[in-house]
Amino acid sequence: MSDATLHATSQNPDDFAVQIADQIESFLVAVTEVAKGDEPDSAVPFLLLEVSQLLLAGGRLGAHEDIVPDERYEPDPGPEQDVDVLRENLARLLEPIDVYSEVFDPYEPRRAPVPARISDDLADVVNDLRHGMAHYRAGRTTEALWWWQFSYFSNWGGLASATLRALQSLVAHVRLDQPLEELDGLDTDQAMGDEALEFEAGQVMAEEIGTPLGLHGAQ
Repeated sequence: MSDATLHATSQNPDDFAVQIADQIESFLVAVTEVAKGDEPDSAVPFLLLEVSQLLLAGGRLGAHEDIVPDERYEPDPGPEQDVDVLRENLARLLEPIDVYSEVFDPYEPRRAPVPARISDDLADVVNDLRHGMAHYRAGRTTEALWWWQFSYFSNWGGLASATLRALQSLVAHVRLDQPLEELDGLDTDQAMGDEALEFEAGQVMAEEIGTPLGLHGAQ
């Protein structure tokens, strides 16, 4: 989508709201394209790049003073777009490495890691961002910024951060030629103890993850 479509012609491209909206729109378009599965060889590196860039926008929102919406009650942004197809497509694309472990709050002592899915996290992030984009496209710029900032703190920021860590770890394991340990059936509907935190790969990693997802070990 061009800037002419996304923004009014009178808006300054250096404006904070325009820059945040551009970064978010870029992420939404990119993840949607990746989920189509047309270029599986570059899926993981591309997602790593896009999530990293999105978190720059999130960091700017987080560092910004509190944004106060113009209206006391949030205007109806209209029907939400269904993200289930996106979620399912990402799950199929990332199936060998979709499940990972994360610590929900690193400042809670002795909090055990829990299983999560990259596909679930990305779909939820997209859902939050689309909600704000609906306000932005309707001309409710302050409402959009308020929503993106609020949901950054309450939901999508944490999900994107955890996803970035998983993607970075995966790329690092492959590039450094450090096979992951056996996953042994870990899934998101299971409780996870210390012995269940090791991820699958071994030879499978090089054969089923490294080449199909566009990753290459160290030479």
